[in-house]
Amino acid sequence: MPVPPLSAPFPVFSAVVATLRSAGCVFAEDEARLLLGAAGTPGELDAMVRRRAAGHPLEHVLGWAEFHGARVAVDDGVFVPRRRTEFLVDQARARARPGAVVVDLCCGSGALGTALVTALGGAELYAADIDPAAVRCARRNVAAVGGTVLQGDLYEPLPAALRGRVEVLLANVPYVPTEEVGLLPAEARVHEARVALDGGADGLDVLRRVTAEAAAWLAPGGSLLFETSERQADPATRIVASGGLTPSVVTCDELYATVVVGTR
Repeated sequence: MPVPPLSAPFPVFSAVVATLRSAGCVFAEDEARLLLGAAGTPGELDAMVRRRAAGHPLEHVLGWAEFHGARVAVDDGVFVPRRRTEFLVDQARARARPGAVVVDLCCGSGALGTALVTALGGAELYAADIDPAAVRCARRNVAAVGGTVLQGDLYEPLPAALRGRVEVLLANVPYVPTEEVGLLPAEARVHEARVALDGGADGLDVLRRVTAEAAAWLAPGGSLLFETSERQADPATRIVASGGLTPSVVTCDELYATVVVGTR
C-alpha cells in the first residue's frame, strides 16, 4: 500500500498504522511513530513500511535497537539484542569495576559489551564474533566506547596477552536446540543469522566450548556470564562446574531472564 506524502501527517500516520495492522504488527501505532520519525522522504517511508509489512524485524528496518537505555546499530541479518538480556548486563555491572578487562564473545551487534562499558564509565573491551556481518556492525557500536572487535571462532581471535586477565567474560551464546529453531518467530528464524540462534542438539553445544576454556582466560575472581532458558539452567550449571568454575543462577521474573554466572 503506497504511503501518502509526509505533508499530510495524520493521513500518513493512519495509512502506516493500517498497513502494519493488516500485516499482523501488534504494536502498529508505536511502530508507525518510529518509522515516521526515521524516514527522511516519502519514498524512504514507503520502502520501510513495505519491509516491515513483509516481516523484516522493526530493528532491521530502522537500523537500530533500543538496548539498556541507548540506541544500538543493528544491520540486516544481525542478531537483534533482546530486552531480557539487559538483565545479563546488569549482573555483569554488579561484578565489575571501572577499567575492567571485558570480553564479549558471540558479540553480535556488540550491544552487551558496549552497554557494560558505558555503565561502568569505561573499561578495556574486546568483542568477537564468527559472523562477518555481525563484526562489521559491532565495530560501529564498539568504536564509541573505545573497544576492539575481532572476527573469529570464540577465543581464537583474542590476543594471547588477555589470558588470565579477563575480569568479565560475557558470552551471549546461542542456546536454542536445533530442532526448535524452526519454531522461532519468522523475524528471528528468517532474518537473523542461524549461527546466532542454533545451540546444537540440546542448545548447549557452544556453551560447552566456551566453558572448556573460560578458566584459562579469566582473572582470579573473574566471572563468565551467559543467558539461558529456565529449563537449561541446571545442565548449564553442571557444564560450568565441569570447567572448573563456581556456578550460580540469577533470574528476573519481570524480563523472564535466566543468567548463569561462573566464577573463577
